[in-house]
Amino acid sequence: MAKRKRRQATLAPRSEPPIRAGLLSPTRAVPPSIGRPPYAVSGDPGPSSSSSVRTEDEIRRMRLAGRAAAEILLEVGPHVAPGVTTDRLDEIVHEATIARGGYPSPLNYRGYPKSVCTSVNEVICHGIPDSRALADGDIVNIDVTIFLDGVHGDTSVTFPVGEVSDHDRHLIVETRIALDEGIAAAGPGRPVHAIGRAIQ
Repeated sequence: MAKRKRRQATLAPRSEPPIRAGLLSPTRAVPPSIGRPPYAVSGDPGPSSSSSVRTEDEIRRMRLAGRAAAEILLEVGPHVAPGVTTDRLDEIVHEATIARGGYPSPLNYRGYPKSVCTSVNEVICHGIPDSRALADGDIVNIDVTIFLDGVHGDTSVTFPVGEVSDHDRHLIVETRIALDEGIAAAGPGRPVHAIGRAIQ
């Protein structure tokens, strides 16, 4: 694989005005028939006890959960537009997750109050959906995770909102390239640190 030329990092301009938290809507309900992760009630995920080597059945279920998460992301993406609140995006993800028989993994994980993470502009990750409406020129990362058949499927994409700056469009393109190179570096017998090196 050809190496990309390493670029000097530049700081992104802050939002004008900076992002301010909006109001939170009530926590959305999950039907009792939906299977739940251990932390769904207590909020405490506890210590990790899973093996690092997955069985064929676990891998099969992980693929299905990952596919479901990707489908949900494709479903919510077209709703990203100026004037739409991140709480509305949370509602769409919540309903799409339930429709697939899954539990929205972020919900009550260490007390997290929503069903998806929406990180706008300078919010690095795990932003909480609220009443703030997206504005033209924003970028928003939507991080979808579903608990389905005992495993989690997790995926995210950063979306432009309306017309964004050249800087932000470049950021979206370059981070996607880094993701693809990280995926290409993963494989049987390869050290985990090779993934980080490829991304860097």
